[in-house]
Amino acid sequence: MEIGADLAANTNQQNNSRRSGNFPPTLWGCSFASFSFPQTEFESYSRQVEESKENVKDMLIKSKEDPVQNIEFINLLCRLGVSYHFDSEIENNLTEIFDDLPNLLEKHDYDLYTLSLLFRVLRQHGFKMPCVVFEKFKDTNGEFKKTMINDVKGILSLYEASFLSVHGEQILDEAHVFTKANLESLAMQSSQRLRDHIRNALTRPFHKGLPRIEARKYISFYEEHESRNDTLLKFAKTDFNRVQLLHKQELSILSRWWNALNFAEELPYARDRIVEIYFWVNGIHFEPQYDFSRMMASKYTKFVSLVDDTYDAHASFKELQHFTDAFERCSKNAIDQLPADYMKALYIALLNLFNETENDMGRQGRSYASYYVKEAFKELVRGYHAEAEWADKCHVPTFDEYVLNGLATSASGVIMGASFLGLEEVAGVEEYEWLKSNPKIIKAAKMICRLMNDIVGHEDEQKRGDCASGVECYMKQYNISEKKAIEEIQKMNAAAWKDINEDCMRPTKAPMLLLQQFVNLVRVSYAFYANGDDAYTIPLSLKDYVTLLFIEQAPLCD
Repeated sequence: MEIGADLAANTNQQNNSRRSGNFPPTLWGCSFASFSFPQTEFESYSRQVEESKENVKDMLIKSKEDPVQNIEFINLLCRLGVSYHFDSEIENNLTEIFDDLPNLLEKHDYDLYTLSLLFRVLRQHGFKMPCVVFEKFKDTNGEFKKTMINDVKGILSLYEASFLSVHGEQILDEAHVFTKANLESLAMQSSQRLRDHIRNALTRPFHKGLPRIEARKYISFYEEHESRNDTLLKFAKTDFNRVQLLHKQELSILSRWWNALNFAEELPYARDRIVEIYFWVNGIHFEPQYDFSRMMASKYTKFVSLVDDTYDAHASFKELQHFTDAFERCSKNAIDQLPADYMKALYIALLNLFNETENDMGRQGRSYASYYVKEAFKELVRGYHAEAEWADKCHVPTFDEYVLNGLATSASGVIMGASFLGLEEVAGVEEYEWLKSNPKIIKAAKMICRLMNDIVGHEDEQKRGDCASGVECYMKQYNISEKKAIEEIQKMNAAAWKDINEDCMRPTKAPMLLLQQFVNLVRVSYAFYANGDDAYTIPLSLKDYVTLLFIEQAPLCD
């Protein structure tokens, strides 16, 4: 769409004084776009997985002879990343154990390790085992017994369990403080293998880790285990490599889609991060059957990033007013009101994506799904516009005002709405209405995603003229230092995790599959933002994860 010469000249003049994020270029070039799917290799892996699967299923059935062995085996399947093959069996097994729990606890005096493992595995699957079971590990003064310090395995198990707490469970808060303090010193006294395991847990506890990353790490850890089951290990490795090929194929298709848009050239101010976007969405659900969800969520998340950079790092406020108005209409008739070619290109591409979604969902009889995604994107753009207006007026909102708007600018509504597109069996009108209503788990997830980004990125954002982040808003409202503001925000995030855990306990208000995606969405934020930098903007710190998941295979023995 051409614009007049005078307007073009004006746009060029504006370009000379535009803000710039000075974002680093992509690390990956065309390395994934040129990937050629090795069909023979994939079929070989698939045969091996199917051959081993029945053997592993037999092991799972045999483990039912003892509830503790059953829980340990289920935990092992989860940690190795292959539990999705046995979802129905695991669901039935855990239901039986939970229903019989009062009887089991009465009959057996379980040790710290076993009780903590039971607690964590049951709660991670939504079964609310009571925390009162840990009272027996306290002394007459109400403190955890000092003799427990010698039980490294038990201390580590209790530490991992403490992350499944909900509000009002003081004993788990105390357990967390007690175990964390002792694990840091116990790591120094342990064998190298156990020391690495402890340090990994202290850096990223299992409940906060991305399942796919945790699985790949645990495969290597389990391989060194003296009592490892070689059949199970080979199954986990082969399945990892099989699924990795599918992920690389998806990433290749997305990379070619991104290259065809030519936005790396047309929108040079924006972050070129299609690989990191796919990593983000892959973290929400990696299982092979959710390929359509991953593809759609990746496309929408990439456009979220482009719009974000347009608002934060390039366009003038006047241009953004035009774009916001046009976006509310979502119509080709609004294109002419946009003041610059780059905005028109972005707008047209977004309309095309909306049309693609409407056609896909219409064929499925789920037109409502495309409507909800579009409305979520409109809400996101309104949030970006509010931030742009604050920046233009040099206004610092209250922290509560900022967080309310931040629920939209976290972009979680768009990402999850797009992810639901491929979940026709569980994501109907009722579930989209649930998503739109912002229940406790969704508010908590959005807040964590927004504020974790703010903590690591607020200084760079201020340098390029963005609006005040949550950190600056909190500092101003309470007249405190940056360090203190960040500490308080981190406490809020810890409380939000309890909200998430609480909403995942049965009976739930939404299908467990959807709830688990929100848990994983927050875990993705930890992968991107918990190491002190913004790994999406500065992708070098994410390179090892991308390599681990999408490039390096799990080594198989001959």
